[in-house]
Amino acid sequence: MGITRLAWRALRQLFHEMTGALFLCFAVLGALAAYDQWHDHAARWVFWLAIGYAAMMVIFGVSAFRTARRIR
Repeated sequence: MGITRLAWRALRQLFHEMTGALFLCFAVLGALAAYDQWHDHAARWVFWLAIGYAAMMVIFGVSAFRTARRIR
């Protein structure tokens, strides 16, 4: 296995891990927004939109980390 192939594999894995971490950070921000909406007694749809966004970002983040593990 050549050095360029190893480097490419490492870069791809790093890219997927960084993307997963970024998505999980977005999920935390969505959860904090939902928390703020809950305590401000905003419209329910805004609260559920923030919850849905946070859940979607968690799914994307976990998926990116799983993809990083499958790279061989």
